[in-house]
Amino acid sequence: MAEMNDDELLDALGIEVTPLKFSSRTPREERIVAGFKEILSFYQTRGCAPQHGEGRDIFERLYAVRLEQLRRLPEAQQLLAALDDPKLLSSTVAAQIDLDSLDEDALLAELGIDSEPSTLNDITVLRHVRPYVEIKAAEEIANRKPCADFEDFRSLFEAAEAGLKANTWITKPFAKDASIEVGDFFIIGGQMAYVAEMYDCTETKDGRPNPRLRVIFDNHTESNLLLRSLSRSLYPDGSTPVGRRVIKKDDGPLFSGAAEPDDIETGTIYVLRSLSSHPYIAEHRELIHKIGVTGGSVVTRIAGAEKDATYMLAGVEIVATYKLHNLNRVKLENIFHRLFGAAQLNLSIEDRFGHPVKPKEWFLVPLHVIDEAVQRIKDGSITDIIYDIKTARLVGYSPSTDDMS
Repeated sequence: MAEMNDDELLDALGIEVTPLKFSSRTPREERIVAGFKEILSFYQTRGCAPQHGEGRDIFERLYAVRLEQLRRLPEAQQLLAALDDPKLLSSTVAAQIDLDSLDEDALLAELGIDSEPSTLNDITVLRHVRPYVEIKAAEEIANRKPCADFEDFRSLFEAAEAGLKANTWITKPFAKDASIEVGDFFIIGGQMAYVAEMYDCTETKDGRPNPRLRVIFDNHTESNLLLRSLSRSLYPDGSTPVGRRVIKKDDGPLFSGAAEPDDIETGTIYVLRSLSSHPYIAEHRELIHKIGVTGGSVVTRIAGAEKDATYMLAGVEIVATYKLHNLNRVKLENIFHRLFGAAQLNLSIEDRFGHPVKPKEWFLVPLHVIDEAVQRIKDGSITDIIYDIKTARLVGYSPSTDDMS
């Protein structure tokens, strides 16, 4: 049998050889196509071309800019014609940016396309691409629907807007990982948003609560989104806050319109009870409480209490929490120390090395008295109040009576 070459052997076996296809596009053209496919995906999902406007989410506005630039890019019409079934490139919508002022490199930069790729294989890399979680957050914000019962919320929005005009309400930049509660107002992309409901609480991979929220917007729309998605839309890049919290201004001792170094945008006063087996603590457990303030999670704050002398080297239970806005940590702690200083627990315990430790911020005060003190802090009436150890209650302060005693 005569020796056959490779082609003859494959032909005898009945195998057709499909020639390898090589792209005739340059790396630059491949990236332009990839960028346009993202716009097509948006169109197929939303049923319309991306639009400009402050009320639009950041990605729709990015796609709108990219589309306008592609319409002005000389080779785009021919390069993308086979993909452009919706005729997006032939739209006569006027651009809202000055495209003529951009040279080719600047234009490609705005498109997220590198004009000088570092390698030929790096043909799909777009600049300014956000992480997937942030894309999801922006998409959830954008996926709104008409709010059928907006009239039930109209008065709330009107009160907030009137308060801002009268300077009885203020806005504060949203802090990273700040709390979000039902009843909170925010400004997102120029629109006011109200958290109306919270339900279906799940957790993130790192164990943080992530409930579903019903958020009402002042343009008569609403959105159901996860708490962490709303948080990321208010604080999208981890460094520059773009959203703001809207809160009532309180002229009491803890609240003001001007930020101070020790201000906490949203804080929690927490009250703890010790689970220590120490004889004295066990005997007076219902009376001994620790009062603290945190701008983060109380659960996180007390983690590892058994190893911390601050918590008397024992587990603790949270018996009460109070959410406050725009408070000053130092002023608040000073108020509690002034009020309950005479009732501070005077107890020393030994740490794991046998050294004596005297925990602070533990007081021999009933829980209902602490609750009353917090309410008086909120309404500003705490100024003229003292704690009477003998009767275990808050009483009005009278200089003359105090002097006689």
